[in-house]
Amino acid sequence: MPPKSRETLPQPIRSCNWAIAQLPGLSAENLDLLHRAGFKTTLEFWQRTQTPAQRHNLAAHLQLHPKYVNKWAALCDLARIPAVGCTYCGLLLHTGIISVQQLADTPLPKLHRQLMRLQIATMQRQDLCPPLGDVSLWVEQARQLGPTRR
Repeated sequence: MPPKSRETLPQPIRSCNWAIAQLPGLSAENLDLLHRAGFKTTLEFWQRTQTPAQRHNLAAHLQLHPKYVNKWAALCDLARIPAVGCTYCGLLLHTGIISVQQLADTPLPKLHRQLMRLQIATMQRQDLCPPLGDVSLWVEQARQLGPTRR
């Protein structure tokens, strides 16, 4: 008689970690600045920019306007979601989503409409919008990652 199969619980997802160079829209000059400041990965940047004070201090240290550090912190936070990564974090940011928690709290139909509008407005192509199933996975994974300390 075969052994009873055990029901396995789904493994919780973990934050993804990418090379900082993979962040969208990062100029070579800013990448060099981040490397010189010791940042190699997106998760490392996200962990060191948890609070407004940390982001402000980093901006002062890098001699950059805080908007850049805030943008990179948001991109790094969104890139933690496995199905989003560095591929779609910029798209989400352009739709107004700035954190994993905000993505988790956004109703799926509303988010997909926003994405569709953005793709049509910028690319004039509806077919480039990520499918509803993909967007649903992003939201589900954001919920699994849990709240951030923003």
